[in-house]
Amino acid sequence: MLPARAIRPALRVIPSLRNASLRPQPLPKRWYSDKKPAAPADSPDEYDHRKLGVQQELFTTSVYSPGSPIFLPNGTRVFNRLVDFLRRQYTHYGFDEVITPNIYKKSLWEVSGHLQNYADDMYTVTSRARAAEAAATSCCGDRETPQEGKGAESRLAEGEDQDYGLKPMNCPGHCLIFASKNRSYRDLPIRYADFSPLHRNEVSGALSGLTRVRRFHQDDGHIFCRPIQIREEVFKTLDFMKTVYGALGLDYFDFALSTRPADHYIGTDAEWERAEAQLRDALEQAGLKYTIKEGDGAFYGPKIDVMLRDSDGKSHQAGTIQLDFQLPQRFELEYSAPAPKQETQGVPLEEVDAAELEQNGVVTPVLIHRAILGSVERLMALLIEEYKGKWPFWLNPRQVAILCLNDTKPVLQWASEVKNVLTGHSHDRARQPQPTGFAVEIDASKRPLSKKVAEAQSKQYSLCVVVGPKDVESGTVAVSDRGAGYKGKANMTPGDLLEKIKEMAATYQ
Repeated sequence: MLPARAIRPALRVIPSLRNASLRPQPLPKRWYSDKKPAAPADSPDEYDHRKLGVQQELFTTSVYSPGSPIFLPNGTRVFNRLVDFLRRQYTHYGFDEVITPNIYKKSLWEVSGHLQNYADDMYTVTSRARAAEAAATSCCGDRETPQEGKGAESRLAEGEDQDYGLKPMNCPGHCLIFASKNRSYRDLPIRYADFSPLHRNEVSGALSGLTRVRRFHQDDGHIFCRPIQIREEVFKTLDFMKTVYGALGLDYFDFALSTRPADHYIGTDAEWERAEAQLRDALEQAGLKYTIKEGDGAFYGPKIDVMLRDSDGKSHQAGTIQLDFQLPQRFELEYSAPAPKQETQGVPLEEVDAAELEQNGVVTPVLIHRAILGSVERLMALLIEEYKGKWPFWLNPRQVAILCLNDTKPVLQWASEVKNVLTGHSHDRARQPQPTGFAVEIDASKRPLSKKVAEAQSKQYSLCVVVGPKDVESGTVAVSDRGAGYKGKANMTPGDLLEKIKEMAATYQ
């Protein structure tokens, strides 16, 4: 084991480089724009997420895992709130969350087409038997060969003689779930969501903070639907985006339609043209302006991307909608339906002759890949810069600072009681715990109140709660908020304050 002094230099923070359960309501204003307003005349350095990430203790990194952010407690709070926020929307939009493996046999990636078209961006995981063989043939190998104690056929069946691929995407796993039982047209659409970590082997020179990483989480969703349901599902996804971006306060972004790549794609030209036309129609019927990125589609289908800009003005992909006729065919996915020929063409059943409705058959579903936030890590970077480090209360990793006027026992006890109320913890064993999840900290240091307020301000706490002897006597606290520059205090009971911050979180303030 390396001594601590040898490890410390390798663990470094990112350097400063240049440059509630209620459904949120969409903002009553235009929610997209072709042009972002001119940035203020501040230094680009000042709001770089890599610099603010260090200042606010959100994340760090290590040379032992380049491109894999290490989220600190503050960053983890923000990450979890974004994920929980999405999860609360899934019920409304009809998604069921699933959990899928991180590694699959290479044979699966051959079926999906990733091995042929995406291999350079994937990580290979060596199986146990292959590792043993390598050790046995090396100059210092002293382990038993894999043939001893177990037959080759048995090891093959258990996957020990095969290499695996670390997943860069969730879609093949969701195809396996769809194929796990018989499906009927009455079951569709089926919508799966997944937050499993993904790995992509980005070149080291492209890595940058949270915007370009090797390990990340995506609010990955896949919709298996009938051809006639494509337009409706795309519209619902656009509405999902509108709701989420409105709650996040993101008003300026661009839509881009990416078409068939020049090479390294699967499917026929006719299938690609049909898929591109479906997405183009959805954008135009929604009244959304968009640009066309020729040849920038995924290898399996065209896509609509939502592009957000960072503090340098560089565009980054956030949400995406991708239409895929290929993957369901490669996995031989099917569902039963009457009049299968007309079903494949997207003809409504009420327009089909009664005689043809008597004929049942199997049809291949259409797959829609969708992500609302996209990479959660990348979106966090863009939000850090969008908010300039001043998080809205519901996302703020530092929500409430309780500042003690002195360190006398009554004041400290009252501060502790106030924190218990705000965090939902009680010493009453008869009560069931009801944690609120709010981030509340007590500053009981022996410093002047002005110093404590200044520190809370520099750390961007949303609320400052001052507790002194008079507050102990009255059973209240003095509350000031960041929006008013922490000036002017409102006296209220801890219970009233709890209701106030619950409302702030529920309404995405």
